[in-house]
Amino acid sequence: MSDLVPDVSTPVPDAAADDAADAAAREFAQRRGSASAPDGSEVGRALVVVVGDRAAHGDGDTALGSLIVELLEEADFHADATVVVSGDEVEIRNALNTAVIGGVDLVISVGGVGVGARDVTPEATEALLDRRLPGIEEAVRSSGLAAGATDAGLSRGLAGISGQTLVVNLADSRAAVRDGMATVTMLARHVIESISDF
Repeated sequence: MSDLVPDVSTPVPDAAADDAADAAAREFAQRRGSASAPDGSEVGRALVVVVGDRAAHGDGDTALGSLIVELLEEADFHADATVVVSGDEVEIRNALNTAVIGGVDLVISVGGVGVGARDVTPEATEALLDRRLPGIEEAVRSSGLAAGATDAGLSRGLAGISGQTLVVNLADSRAAVRDGMATVTMLARHVIESISDF
């Protein structure tokens, strides 16, 4: 009977594998960025919002924000800044709204999209969106599951347009960020060009 029970043990993180995957993600983003901006011009300005109580108090790891900035730059975006906020709906909304008012083309938030009590990024984001983009939301979730990033597949993260800004929520694991950014950067140029025509 025990032969029929699948092995569901959690794999131990491998730093070398993570580094190799990060490098592959940067290479992929660079190829996508080069394809989307052949003249070498920037696609647009971006801002990263890292959501996490520990990170906001200086105790947590903010390396995911740095990874997102690298992937954005590889895709020919200019990353204006990385903002770190706690898992508070008002703080998250204020950070996103400041980016929109500041006129950035793309805001990527990472964290706060699960089912925990402090996972309120989707609620903070929804209040700001003029139009949801469920195609991007589902693309991020389905590609995350296909890549083995369970948190990305179960994410409640949103994507949509606020004014002239594309806003996307990602889950906060390296795998979710790598895969999500590959999906988002591939679609972002088209969205940004479309909304700038209004």
